[in-house]
Amino acid sequence: MTKSIGLLGAFAAREVFVSTMGVVYGIGEDVDEESVGLRQRIKQEAHADGRPIYTPLVGLSLMVFFAIACQCMSTLAVVKRETRSWTWPTFLFIYTGALAWLLSFAVFQGGVLLGFG
Repeated sequence: MTKSIGLLGAFAAREVFVSTMGVVYGIGEDVDEESVGLRQRIKQEAHADGRPIYTPLVGLSLMVFFAIACQCMSTLAVVKRETRSWTWPTFLFIYTGALAWLLSFAVFQGGVLLGFG
């Protein structure tokens, strides 16, 4: 669920993913050595049976998604302005989003089948 929220927040720009995750986990600006940072909070997240939620395989599938998906609103706005039509930005958003999801899904499921999940 939190990954989905991070992806929605990253629609403005890819850099926003980390700050959105920080907001979701309640990480504030005043982080000192005593407090738990975002990295530690994510490492501590676990399913009810104790398995970690964020594994290297989850991270890899997220990277595949971000590498392929065209989520940046400004990119879509430029495509719309250049083509003077909503056809290409809509196609770009749907096609790259679906392709990114499929490849991310394949990477994750392939990793699970190979025993990395």
